[in-house]
Amino acid sequence: MMTRFRAAILAASVVLPLGAAHATDLEVTHWWTSGGEAAAVAELAKAFDATGNKWVDGAIAGSGGTARPIMISRITGGDPMGATQFNHGRQAEELVQAGLMRDLTDVATAEKWKEVIRPASLLDACTIDGKIYCAPVNIHSWQWLWLSNAAFKTAGVEVPKTWDEFVAAGPALEKAGIVPLALGGQAWQSAGLFDVLLLSLGGKDFYLKAYGDKDEAALTGPDMAKIFKAADDARRMAKGSNVQDWNQATNLVITGKAGGQIMGDWAQGEFQIANQKAGTDYSCLPGLGVNAMISTGGDAFYFPLLKDEAKAEAQSVLAKTILDPATQVAFNLKKGSLPVRGDVDMSATNDCMKKGIDILAKGNVVKSADELLSADIQKQKEDLFSEFFSSTTMTPEDGQKRLASIIASAE
Repeated sequence: MMTRFRAAILAASVVLPLGAAHATDLEVTHWWTSGGEAAAVAELAKAFDATGNKWVDGAIAGSGGTARPIMISRITGGDPMGATQFNHGRQAEELVQAGLMRDLTDVATAEKWKEVIRPASLLDACTIDGKIYCAPVNIHSWQWLWLSNAAFKTAGVEVPKTWDEFVAAGPALEKAGIVPLALGGQAWQSAGLFDVLLLSLGGKDFYLKAYGDKDEAALTGPDMAKIFKAADDARRMAKGSNVQDWNQATNLVITGKAGGQIMGDWAQGEFQIANQKAGTDYSCLPGLGVNAMISTGGDAFYFPLLKDEAKAEAQSVLAKTILDPATQVAFNLKKGSLPVRGDVDMSATNDCMKKGIDILAKGNVVKSADELLSADIQKQKEDLFSEFFSSTTMTPEDGQKRLASIIASAE
């Protein structure tokens, strides 16, 4: 099946005349540098190169929090790249409003993106004042607990099926010398973990009250206190991870040195690189086994305005290539994410990806925190939860008060 998909990618390139007529190099910046991510990026580059153009890779090591300021500085400083990754949501909003990003409405209309991109909220997140400014490439959901089957076998306990069972297994894991919960030291990981607890344990309505409506009663009330209690449990279980990057934390699970990790579905790419099989070597709990709900976060490519006509044409080719059905399949199978097109064949997916596809098909989706909150508020949240998870003195009550104050200041 993968051979057929790769052949389809090459065939699709023949009908992209802009690339053939004005082939050129195009620098693409992104922060996909782990093993699984690099394998996925290679699929995008291969598809774009097949059009006659050349993908010039501008990978920036580190997380999005490290890469985005560099990307933004280049664009605002007059040294724009050809295309750049951002997450779905409001991260590029100010750049668009400043007139620095290209309007892709003509490409989107010609390629009928509104008819094929699902859910529609993904394209809505690219739309400002009725114009489309980005090409969604995948759906990434945060709401997953990845579990090492070997770690639980070593500890002599069953692989958990819910968050409560996972917490209850913590002491047995610790007794066996295994860190219960792997958590990297970067701030975005701590904030993302909390958001997963909020949606998975609090439910969709509560999540939207807190982050969508910015409801004071929800933020300060007893239901939020329960979420912070769960965060306190997670903080205790993560003590001793002693790693920085998310993929280092994933590797602790892969090697059986940690029982589990709350991380987005991009972690699957690392399991694949390590030749581990879903359901056999590792297990996955969408919604922490409590609420099978996923957020429609993910990645999109934005295209800074360029004066060079050939490069501007290559931007159009890349935008089309990203949404090409065969490219969508090849990239997302490597990335561990879900395609943004609702009309592609993903039958080659593993057991965990099939769970995600089923959740998406049932419509059990919600906007990501990046879509509901501004980049500034997200940064303040990251600072809070970085401090919370590294602190031994900040109480859950203190954390709840600070979160309520941060959300209250949101636009």
